Amino acid sequence: MNPAPMPPLFPVTLVVPEAARLLQNMDASVKPCENFYQYACGGWLERHVIPETSSRHSVFDILRDKLEIVLKGVLETENEQDRDAIKKAKILYSSCMNESLIEHRDSQPILKLIDTIGDWPVASDDWNTTTGTWSLEDTLATLTARFHKKALLDMYVWTDDRDSRRHIIYIDQPGLGMPSRDYYFNGGNYKKVREAYLHFMVAIAKIAREDRNLTQDDDRVWEEMMQLLELETDIANATSPAEERQDVTVLYNKMTLGELQDTFSLNVTKSIETKMVQSNYNAAQIQSLPLSIYSSRTMQNYLTWQLIIDRVNSLSRRFKDARAQYRKALYGTTVEEAWWRDCVRYVQSSMENAVGALYVRETFAGESKRMVLCALCAMCTLIVMHFFQAMAIKEHIGYPDHILEENNQKLDQEYAHVQFSFLCSHSSKQIDPTCFVCPVFPAGILQPPFFSKHQLQALNFGGIGMVIGHEITHGFDDNGRNFDKDGNMLNWWSNYSAEHFKDQSQCMVQQYGNFNWKLAGGQNVSGISTLGENIADNGGVRQAYKAYLKWVEREGEEPRLPGLDMDHKQLFFLNFAQVWCGAYRPEYASQSIKTDSHSPLEYRVLGSLQNFEAFSEAFQCKKGSPMNPELKCRVW
Repeated sequence: MNPAPMPPLFPVTLVVPEAARLLQNMDASVKPCENFYQYACGGWLERHVIPETSSRHSVFDILRDKLEIVLKGVLETENEQDRDAIKKAKILYSSCMNESLIEHRDSQPILKLIDTIGDWPVASDDWNTTTGTWSLEDTLATLTARFHKKALLDMYVWTDDRDSRRHIIYIDQPGLGMPSRDYYFNGGNYKKVREAYLHFMVAIAKIAREDRNLTQDDDRVWEEMMQLLELETDIANATSPAEERQDVTVLYNKMTLGELQDTFSLNVTKSIETKMVQSNYNAAQIQSLPLSIYSSRTMQNYLTWQLIIDRVNSLSRRFKDARAQYRKALYGTTVEEAWWRDCVRYVQSSMENAVGALYVRETFAGESKRMVLCALCAMCTLIVMHFFQAMAIKEHIGYPDHILEENNQKLDQEYAHVQFSFLCSHSSKQIDPTCFVCPVFPAGILQPPFFSKHQLQALNFGGIGMVIGHEITHGFDDNGRNFDKDGNMLNWWSNYSAEHFKDQSQCMVQQYGNFNWKLAGGQNVSGISTLGENIADNGGVRQAYKAYLKWVEREGEEPRLPGLDMDHKQLFFLNFAQVWCGAYRPEYASQSIKTDSHSPLEYRVLGSLQNFEAFSEAFQCKKGSPMNPELKCRVW
């Protein structure tokens, strides 16, 4: 009797949808060797319209939207068996969702907030400093200690770059009211945003005056807000552009509090309760701030505005209406997102592990994690083999186990007091190297097109395998190469290796710097500020591809997808490219080209594959064609 035939490795009913997805996203009228991004994503771009609420729409954004829908459901579900941390997350979400209360309270929360920090002069008829009680340092300390708001200086706690066993306070240049310093000086869309920003400030000030029953004095309000913008422009001018902040070894300036005080003109010690400080903010920068030319009234206007702007999103509708034109100029959006999405993001950012526990309990717990863990660990092993120095890297897949362990009190202890103060008590604790930095998204990304136990390994390696390789490569990019296996800043490379790395990196700086993004007004990508991510993209796809070939050696060739005349090597590159399908609004393109450390989506694909010989071989691209240029850049 003949033995029963072996079942196919991948059931046809499970494979066909993958072929359909890949085909729908493609534009077969474009030759792959001419523009592989358009070839891979043209169909996707044709079928997907950017929602009115969004500034960008991509595969990543769609996954995030789905994740938030799941979180909405679990946060709204009542369960008496919930542990304390989960209950607190649901209470926080419920309070955020009380729109009727928010509308009823209207401006009361912001007016009360203004009173706690010494008032907002532009919204007051009797603010003065003749008594000499106002102090810039005191106000900064209040903003930091009570509201975790950093102005003039950014201060935060993190591990010491040169001693990863300890925490230290970092002092850095501040964030700005607008996304980057370019908005304060440049023309074009940046000028439009700047003008809308000024109107936004004036509108909020008028609301505050109206609700305090003060007479409107439009000329005075405009004058004071213009002075505020001038001050903010001087602060922006004192900050360094991203291109000048790439070398972390130059930014490291460790000093004692006494040395810090001797260096800076401000008394910053009022909000610091530790002995050592790391300054990433050059002394010359803060000394160049002409603060003395601005009145205390203007300074207080600025500090209060910095606090207000962060809270407009949680205020009543008329505050958001006052912001609408600014958001349209900045993002290109004409409709606010649903309120529940803001609440989900607020709770997720405030209580990451508690929300993560809810998500994985709903979608990813138990056997699902074990199956994925088994598959991904094998994938990780193959990829890490190509980075033998990376053996100190630990895999954190899906989520930390303790968030689902009922008898483990670590999660409840994390939110025992639900207080997020400046020091967060980190400075006295030992560093936990097993800590997840982002608890939810690792689990959320483990679905098609990135990963599925039902799809071909060619697609898995081109998707999540590339992501794994990307993150590992960050340990050896222009920033990561300065740190040893213990996370300490250390020059552990030979002079030859360091020089060779710089030469190869410069090739990539020039390559990406030549990409001209028409959507951003014809600006070129910054090859310098995107270098780290570009190195990681190039290394990630290269190492994932090599790992896939190693997998094929061990497990054998995979079957072809029905209806798609492509071999498994071509499928790897196709899925890699389709992970990055997405579109931007022009306004957001102008912003991201100045603020995003990643290259625009299409150039993440084009740049990586232009440098990879295996891609040209897979699609038989002739030398000198757009996707197979004569000059190729390679770091790893």
